[in-house]
Amino acid sequence: MTQMIDRHSKGVFIIAATPFDDNGGLDLDSTDRMVEFYLEAGVTGMTILGIMGEAPKLGGDEAALFARRVLDRVAGRVPVVVGVSAAGLDNMARLTDTAMTAGAGGVMVAPQPGLGTEAKLAGYMAQVCATLPDVPICFQDYPQTTGVQVSVETILKLTVDHPQIVMLKHEDWPGLTKLSRVRAETGTADIPRLSILTGNSALFLPQEMQRGADGAMTGFAFPEMLVKVVARHAAGDVDGAEDLFDAYLPLVRYEQQLGLGLAIRKETLRRRGVLASARLRAPGPAMTKLDHEELTRLMARLEKRLEELA
Repeated sequence: MTQMIDRHSKGVFIIAATPFDDNGGLDLDSTDRMVEFYLEAGVTGMTILGIMGEAPKLGGDEAALFARRVLDRVAGRVPVVVGVSAAGLDNMARLTDTAMTAGAGGVMVAPQPGLGTEAKLAGYMAQVCATLPDVPICFQDYPQTTGVQVSVETILKLTVDHPQIVMLKHEDWPGLTKLSRVRAETGTADIPRLSILTGNSALFLPQEMQRGADGAMTGFAFPEMLVKVVARHAAGDVDGAEDLFDAYLPLVRYEQQLGLGLAIRKETLRRRGVLASARLRAPGPAMTKLDHEELTRLMARLEKRLEELA
C-alpha cells in the first residue's frame, strides 16, 4: 500500500544515489541492494532523482525506469519522494504520472533557476501545482544551487495557497533562524503545519532538530547515524544525539566538499558493499589517490571512535 507524505511526515528520508556501472549505464542490481541497505538502516522514507541522484544526467526513459525499479523494490514499506524538477512542465507531469502510478508518496520540486523575484516564484509554483493536481509536493529551498532566494513569508504563502505543498526540504545556509520561523509560524489557526526535513549533507542536523525540524532528507553514506540522531532527539536525549553526531562529523564534513562530495559519497557506499561502482556520469569529479587515502583514514577513525562510544 502506498504511503503518502503529509504535513506530519518525520524521520529520515534518505536521498538516494543513482547507481551506475563502470560504463555509465544504470546498475539495477546495485539499485536493489541500495534500497535494502537504506531500509535495513531504519530510514522512514526515501527520496530519489534529486540533485545528489544526478537526475539532470538521466534521460527521461532512464529516470522512469529507475523510479519504477526503486518503487517496486520498496513495495510500499516506506514513502518514496521522487524529484521531478524540470525545465518544462510537460516533462515534469510525465515523470510525476509515472512515479505516482508506480507507488510514489509524493514529488519534490525546486524552483527553476532564473526566478529573480518572489512574485515569479509564486507564479511558477502555481503553474506546478495546477500541472500536478492532488499530488503531495515537497518544496525544495536550496538557493545555493538554484540561485533563487525564498523568504519565510513566501514559504508560508505557498503552503496556504497550495494545500498540496505539505513538506519543506530546508537547505538554505545559513538557515537556522529561517527554520525556526517556519516552525513557529506554521501549525497555527491561519497557517497549516508544514513538515520540515533538512538537507545540506546533515552538517547542522543536531541544531536543526533543536530548532524544530521533523527530521532529515539528505544522503550521508552512513544513514544509520541519521536515523539514530533523529531518534535520540525525538526521545529527548538531545546531548546523546549530538554526541553520536560528533563521532561522524569529520566524515560529514569531508562529504560536504563542493563538487567532490558526491564522488566521496558514492565511493563510501561502494566500500560499504552497497554499490558495485562509484561511477559518476560525466561531467563529474574523480577522487585522487590522496582523496582515497584520506577517506580510508577517516573511516578507520570513525570505526575506532564508535568502539570507544560503545
